[in-house]
Amino acid sequence: MFTSKEEKKATEEQSNTSNIIGKDTVLEGSIESIGNIRIEGKIFGHAKAKAKLVMGTEATVDGNVTARTAEIAGTIKGNIEISELLILKPTAVIKGDILTNKLVVEPGATFNGGCKMGHLAKEIEIGKPASPAREAAIKRA
Repeated sequence: MFTSKEEKKATEEQSNTSNIIGKDTVLEGSIESIGNIRIEGKIFGHAKAKAKLVMGTEATVDGNVTARTAEIAGTIKGNIEISELLILKPTAVIKGDILTNKLVVEPGATFNGGCKMGHLAKEIEIGKPASPAREAAIKRA
């Protein structure tokens, strides 16, 4: 039986893990991680990280992005839901809606869509299917 201290340590170790989608990598499908995700390639699907999500300048996500914090320098064609801080770097191109608590848009970033800030953070669930309403919104994007 694990004690709460051991469980907490195991959870912290998992959230410190990093997943990298390399520059010449194309992923058809969604990716979910309890840890960090760094994207340098292309994803045709959704990306969900319980920790931090980082996109390089040549990275592309054709789907929704969900994370606790995110730093975007690539292109997203879909909606973004960030529970804490979203940073759009000068090379970022966003075609979709943003829902975040705090937003930093650096000069040069392009954003076409709606934005709602100050949103209360909800638990990011890993391994659970999206609701039908969310899937319908994804298809419209």
